Amino acid sequence: MNGPSLFERALGDRFTALPPALRRFHRLAGRHELQGLVETDAPASFAGRLLARCLGTPTRATRGPIRFVLEAAPDAETWTRHFPDRTLRSRMRFAPGHVVERMGPARLAFALDARGGRLRMHLVGLRFLGIPCPAWLRPSIVAEETGDRVGAGERLHFRIEASVRGVGQVVGYRGHLVLPDACTGESASPRG
Repeated sequence: MNGPSLFERALGDRFTALPPALRRFHRLAGRHELQGLVETDAPASFAGRLLARCLGTPTRATRGPIRFVLEAAPDAETWTRHFPDRTLRSRMRFAPGHVVERMGPARLAFALDARGGRLRMHLVGLRFLGIPCPAWLRPSIVAEETGDRVGAGERLHFRIEASVRGVGQVVGYRGHLVLPDACTGESASPRG
């Protein structure tokens, strides 16, 4: 598949500021399965657990392997995260200047920032069950990626946290994915 990826389009010239591992990950096209390790947090309250269950995010603290399936096309990507006790699937699509992620009944619009060796996603809009959420009610979200090289390979590190006022933390997980070796079958088809 040729042409810029969803994240290249959303970041524009800022894409080149990402570390090599992140540029490589966000240029993958087609279907890929990545492995890694993850640590998840339990939601902070009963209401947080209910909201996590509704979104499909982890509902208890775990530590273990994660299997990540990426299905990437230029205008949309499907991310399926197989946590130790739960599977979370979301779909991302390009919108001018943003990436919009659909996760269960929520549609989140993110502005992207590539500085200091990190990719950060800033929540700028939210619809829940199709209803726009006012800015003062939006969750506080940390969504960031970094990358590094380990021996001959590369890893993508991620950290996701989401808290809702009056509910506390709903989502929390962090870990890494091992990026596929270049040019090895299904798991390494970067865009040309």
